[in-house]
Amino acid sequence: MAMKFDPFRELDRVAGALLDPRQGLRLMPMDLYREGDHYILTADLPGIDPGSVDIDVDGQLLTIRAERTLRNAEGVKWLTRERESGSFLRQLNLGQGIDIDAISARYENGVLSVTIPVSERARPRKIEVVSGEDAQPVQTDRAVEA
Repeated sequence: MAMKFDPFRELDRVAGALLDPRQGLRLMPMDLYREGDHYILTADLPGIDPGSVDIDVDGQLLTIRAERTLRNAEGVKWLTRERESGSFLRQLNLGQGIDIDAISARYENGVLSVTIPVSERARPRKIEVVSGEDAQPVQTDRAVEA
């Protein structure tokens, strides 16, 4: 799974989200790791209604969108209001070797977990070596590791 990181674009995105409240996009901190034949993406989305989370794949681009709406009670005098409502957006280039038809997601306790499986053809596999004289397969005991 290839991810291209452009530090200037990332800095611009973060600065824009922090300095321009009219832009509306909020930070979505995430972790990404590989576990066996799957990539696991976890993103913090506290206070999000699971029904507002939208995940789609277009080609090799994975897009995660979510919306947080806060209750606006009439006649309430706010003493402090630091929690923001708004939209969350994160996009990742999946690269080659991903089984996009088998991607799954779960939202639990404010954390979105997306499981991204490696396609069968991209998984490590054992190759049998055939002897040239008798064309019988030669078994090796070494396992292929990812």
